[in-house]
Amino acid sequence: QVQLVESGGGLVQPGGSLRLSCATSGIQFGALEMRWYRQAPGKERELVARISSAGGSTNYVDSVKERFTISRDNAKNTVFLQMNSLKPEDTAEYYCNVPQIGLWGRGTQVTVSS
Repeated sequence: QVQLVESGGGLVQPGGSLRLSCATSGIQFGALEMRWYRQAPGKERELVARISSAGGSTNYVDSVKERFTISRDNAKNTVFLQMNSLKPEDTAEYYCNVPQIGLWGRGTQVTVSS
């Protein structure tokens, strides 16, 4: 069964950290670029980070550079998003995406609030 399942979201105080995971199945994970998007209420979905199939190339939206790190474990078919120094403006639903096949997960909510 082809699916992406995100996990690791939650409520965290400003300055805190979370690690999101996206477990995949039914796809040739190691051959595919992976992306994390987020969507805050009332805003458009935003590309947060991307990682190449082998993990050697990564890119980030300016607002998360130096704070977020995308990585992947091709042996476990999983992509991660380590989020540090979280800010209230990082609050959003975070989605995993496979751009080459248009596959999306259902999302995991991240709320940054004191």
